[in-house]
Amino acid sequence: MHVLVTGGTGFLGRHLVRVLERDGMSVVIVNTKTCDLTRQENLLSLKDEKFDRIYHLAAWTKAGDYCLYHKGEQWIVNQQLNTNVLWFWKEFQPQAELVAMGTSCAYSPGFPLKEESYMKGDPDPDLYTYTMTKRMLYEGLVALRHQYGLNYRYLVPSTLYGPEFDPSDTHFVFDLIRKIVAGKENGDPVVLWGDGSQIRELIYVEDAVRLIELTAGKISNDILNVASGAGYSIKEYAQKICEIVGYDPDDIQYDTSRYVGVLKKILDTSRIDSLFNFDYTPLETGLRATIDSYLSDRLKRLS
Repeated sequence: MHVLVTGGTGFLGRHLVRVLERDGMSVVIVNTKTCDLTRQENLLSLKDEKFDRIYHLAAWTKAGDYCLYHKGEQWIVNQQLNTNVLWFWKEFQPQAELVAMGTSCAYSPGFPLKEESYMKGDPDPDLYTYTMTKRMLYEGLVALRHQYGLNYRYLVPSTLYGPEFDPSDTHFVFDLIRKIVAGKENGDPVVLWGDGSQIRELIYVEDAVRLIELTAGKISNDILNVASGAGYSIKEYAQKICEIVGYDPDDIQYDTSRYVGVLKKILDTSRIDSLFNFDYTPLETGLRATIDSYLSDRLKRLS
C-alpha cells in the first residue's frame, strides 16, 4: 500500500509513520519544510503518484492560549492547507481514501460529545476560529463524497500523550511534566493554570495509532471519536506525575487568574467501544513512559 502523510513529522505523525512502515507500507511524508501546503502548486510534484490512502494530520495550531491571539492566522493557514489537500485528493487522487484528523475542541460544550453532535452548537468561544476550520474540513469531506463519490474517515482524538513529544509542545500533560521535573531538579516554582479541578481526557499515542489502523474497513465515510473515555482533573494528573518524579504535590501553586478553557471534556466512546474490545494503556504506564522519554531526550540535548 502506498500512502501519503501530511504532518508526518509531528507528534502523531511520527508514531503513525513508524507503524505504517513496520506494516510494510510505502510512505511519503510531507511537512512545512518539505511542502508548504498553503501553496497549491507545491502538491503538484506528487500528482503522478497513485496513493491508496492519504492521512491528513497537518494543522496550524498550538495548545494553551495560542488560539486566543492567532485567530486570523489560524483561519487563513488552516483553511488554505485543508482546501489544498482536498483539492489534490479530488483532482489527482480520487482512488485514495482520505483519513483526516479532527479535534475534540470542535464539540460544543452545550451538547453531548458524541459523533452526531460534532457539527451542532457553538464551540468554546476562545477556540472558535481554529475549531471551525476543523468543522469546515469535515464538511469538505462530506461534500466531496456527495458530489464525487470519494471515500474518507474523519477521526476525532482526545488529547494525545506519550514518548517523543516535541519540547515546544504545550499540551497540558507535557506542560505538567516539564514544570514538575523542573520543580524537582531545580527548585523552580510549579505554577499551574486554574484551580486544578478542570477535567481532561488523554489517550496514549500508540493506542491512538492502533485504533486509527483498526478503523480501516470498520467505518467508511463517517466520523468517529478515538478516545479512552477516562477523564481526570488536572490536579489528579499532577499528583500522578509527582509520584513518578518524586515531587511533593503540596508544593504546587495554582493560578486561578489564568486561562483554563472548558471545565470538563471527555468524549463519548460508546461507538468505538461497540466496534472494538480494546485494551488501553494504563495511565500510570503511559505517564511513566512519557516522563522517561522526556528525561532521556533532554539529556541528549544537553550532552
